[in-house]
Amino acid sequence: MNKAKIVHLTSAHPRYDIRIFIKMCCSLAKADYGVSLVVADGKGYEVKNSVKIYDVGKPLRRIERMLKSSLLVYKRALKLNGDIYHIHDPELLPYAFLLKLKGKKVIFDSHEDTPRQILSKPYLLFRHCEALKEPWQSKNLHTSNEDVINKNFLKLISFIYEKIEKYICRRLDCVITATPFIRDVFFKYNIKAFDINNFPILTEIEHTGDITVRNIISYVGRITASRGCNELVEAMQYVKNDIKLCLAGLFDNSINQGELKQKAGFEKTEYKGFLNQDEMKKLLGSSFAGIVTIYPLLNYMDSLPTKMFEYMRAGIPVIASDFPLWKKIIEENNCGICVNPLKPIEIAKAIDYLFEHKEESRQMGLNGQLLVREKYNWEIEKDKLLKIYKELL
Repeated sequence: MNKAKIVHLTSAHPRYDIRIFIKMCCSLAKADYGVSLVVADGKGYEVKNSVKIYDVGKPLRRIERMLKSSLLVYKRALKLNGDIYHIHDPELLPYAFLLKLKGKKVIFDSHEDTPRQILSKPYLLFRHCEALKEPWQSKNLHTSNEDVINKNFLKLISFIYEKIEKYICRRLDCVITATPFIRDVFFKYNIKAFDINNFPILTEIEHTGDITVRNIISYVGRITASRGCNELVEAMQYVKNDIKLCLAGLFDNSINQGELKQKAGFEKTEYKGFLNQDEMKKLLGSSFAGIVTIYPLLNYMDSLPTKMFEYMRAGIPVIASDFPLWKKIIEENNCGICVNPLKPIEIAKAIDYLFEHKEESRQMGLNGQLLVREKYNWEIEKDKLLKIYKELL
């Protein structure tokens, strides 16, 4: 019996993307599907973990990626004659529609609530990240005429995209989403949708050891303004204890690395750069807490950030933004502290509290680890994914 052929398509993500390759493609390959992944990264063809990776070349600019690379990804994927096509980028939606017209089974994977994400683009709407230090409602933001023009432009783009997205997705076999919130958005439009969450692989990160003897707090992820990295470094100047902040990730252009290093709190900060999985495990294994204090932007407040669950899986308490959804997970299960991400002094107090209350912190870490083992893990999500594929075939 021939294996069912599954083709995943992305023009925007790297070939070893955690969600696309490590979790979805590898899980499907282990379940004895014939899995191919079409990417646009310029690294060529290879077979890894029984997944065939096809490359159409790396674009030089964002606009080239959206227009040219997406077309090349579609053409290459079509030649593979898959039984199911799994699309991972909004710019590929028109090609999802074309694949459906050709009689293929097609899944759109909505990693984010894109219409709301468009409204939250800080590099288009906010000329100064300091504006977000006002209360969260947009009516309290001090905006210029240029900001208002940008805001109205983003509303128009968001409206147009949403209409196109809903029109196409109603005609696909199903939509997979990265969170239950995004799934419910599609439900409102009578679109068949399932949530497959980015929870940790159970064997991916697990540490034992005494966190009470550690003095490192870690942030893992992209270092950006909207993810609260300025406030996090500022908070370190108010931390009373002998604690070091480790930043692990790559800077983006929303934050000035030189200016960040000039902040008083950077004296207690170490920049680790990008870390691979093994290096990240080692860092979390030497930390007494992990932090994820991102800004209250529309596309963040209902998200489920992978790093939050990776901290929990590593057995360390979490300091997180005080979004209602996150408070329900973290504080109701007593596995960390939620704070206002825009207030460095409040962040500093939470860091000191976890460091000074060692036994309570240790128990928070164990609570989080148990929660991941029982509920927030990829093994559960993998079974949901395989069930979707089985029903489609």
